[in-house]
Amino acid sequence: MDIARLKLSPSASIKEALEIVGLERVRMAIIVDSRDKFLGILSDSNIRKALAAGASLQDPIKNIYTKNPITIKENTSRAEILKLSSKWDIYDFPVLNERGQILHILSISSLLSRLPNHVVIMAGGLGSRLKELTKDTPKPMLKVGKKPILESITQRLSAQNFENFIFCVNYKRQVIEDYFGDGRDFGLKISYIKERKKLGTAGALSLIKQPFKHSFVVMNGDILTELDFNALLKAHQKSKALMSVCVREFSYQIPYGVITQKRGFITHIKEKPLQKFLVSAGIYVCEPQILGLLEKNAPLDMPQLIERAMQVGRVNSFLLEDYWIDIGRFEEFKRANDEFKE
Repeated sequence: MDIARLKLSPSASIKEALEIVGLERVRMAIIVDSRDKFLGILSDSNIRKALAAGASLQDPIKNIYTKNPITIKENTSRAEILKLSSKWDIYDFPVLNERGQILHILSISSLLSRLPNHVVIMAGGLGSRLKELTKDTPKPMLKVGKKPILESITQRLSAQNFENFIFCVNYKRQVIEDYFGDGRDFGLKISYIKERKKLGTAGALSLIKQPFKHSFVVMNGDILTELDFNALLKAHQKSKALMSVCVREFSYQIPYGVITQKRGFITHIKEKPLQKFLVSAGIYVCEPQILGLLEKNAPLDMPQLIERAMQVGRVNSFLLEDYWIDIGRFEEFKRANDEFKE
């Protein structure tokens, strides 16, 4: 769901609202102020009542939208949401962050039909590039805002119907296990793969014991993204590939004039050209057969696994254009916290 398509200011006209309501499944518009703070919602019911009372299509919506509707937060429990739904007969809840901005809309139907697909999160890295920050804390447990990165990852996936998680842990693993436990307190089911030695970025997958019946997601435990994982799963299934790799466009500007020459003579010069590449975003969807390509407890990096998959089947690419940040260095960690504040 593209929440940006549903946003309107209070000064927008009823006609503008009619063009928006119905664009997405929830059939409502989101009313925000100039600072993107959530003000309320506007449904087709609001519009019908206004038109029946004599309003014109050119009238502003500021007097007809529902102000201060019932909203929830990202960490509102499943039980509490179901209770609110039953009490107030509400089926779609705006989910707000601590700054009063809307993140997405949660449908009750999504809570009643959880996905069977597992999510494997690689959370065992040393985080050595973050130096002192990871001396006593594993990188996935560093806080962006008020929550550990790993909690933000699981909350977003939970909101998209995922509940089965496997954490691959190594460095300071007890910190992660003590915080999440079996996932029950977070409305999740969490199990652990404990690496006894460094297995690279993919080797821990060889230690998975339970047989998978469905495609499964693999992602690094230091990534924050607004990716629609359901859309990723659908694209993967449509591709009929053995594996899908999320890719992002990466641009690099060469700081010099680039010269083309032939037989020692210059034929062309281009000043500071911009080079564009597709790079891996650290998020993958795999078919269960992928696990058969790994040697148990043997080190393996993800590029090697991708190459093995390419030798026996097709590997699909999925262009990730949503917000994404890899918190691998202090600069990214600082930027993630700055963007959270903004």
